[in-house]
Amino acid sequence: MHTQQASLLQQKLARLRSLLSEMGSVVVAYSGGIDSAFVLKVAHDQLREKAVGITAVSPTFPSIELEAAERVAREIGARYEIAKTDQLAIDDFVKNDANRCFHCKTDLYQLLGGLRESHAAAYVLDGTNLDDLGDDRPGIKAAREWGVRSPLVEAELSKADIRTLAKDLGLSNWDKPAAACLSSRIPRGNMITLEKLHRVEDAEAVLHREGFRHFRVRNHGDVARIEVAKDELPGLIESDRCARISGKLKELGFKFVTVDLEGYRPGGVSLR
Repeated sequence: MHTQQASLLQQKLARLRSLLSEMGSVVVAYSGGIDSAFVLKVAHDQLREKAVGITAVSPTFPSIELEAAERVAREIGARYEIAKTDQLAIDDFVKNDANRCFHCKTDLYQLLGGLRESHAAAYVLDGTNLDDLGDDRPGIKAAREWGVRSPLVEAELSKADIRTLAKDLGLSNWDKPAAACLSSRIPRGNMITLEKLHRVEDAEAVLHREGFRHFRVRNHGDVARIEVAKDELPGLIESDRCARISGKLKELGFKFVTVDLEGYRPGGVSLR
């Protein structure tokens, strides 16, 4: 990294540290992903016991992600709690329209708002970064409505900035692939059910055990549509491996297993 770039990055980190110190006490919406982990790390460094990370666990949250979140929170040494919630009790979420994420995040921030009060914390923080602002994200609208602050945006930190700084700070998940709730694997307009979520989670666990890093299993009813990163596609379509994965997914209840030749891409579930 050039000296000028490194200097700019350190200025952004100093800005983030200053922002968090000024807040005094915070609750971090902590999923275990790199963005929220980075917020929790720096918040803990600046505020110690006045920063607490909270993971909201529901049927849409993969158990493998919870295990990773707990591990990283322990590495950071931060205060950490798990809160239970259930978006499947929200009719507007279950119908899975274009506002699904808004209803999910509204549920989350309402929960965290109550926990902020019980912890006597000044703010609820999320892990939204500068790059996220260019996407259509109903969840960001929900965050603003509930007064949630996005310190990574305020410090003008991009995803690449965060990964570089997280690596420098020793976060073990600095290169962790992006994750999303299990409901994102179900096409818009198709009702979200516990059975569908479990089938997706179990199917993706198969790919995880096979060693893939960037992947999704899209649930199209009887059809499982596998997406992996393009550089991982050759490994997926090896005859023995492909047959093994297909067999395991059919055991989960899928009748057909397909591979998307365009590879993994955010939003791929919208294809009907």
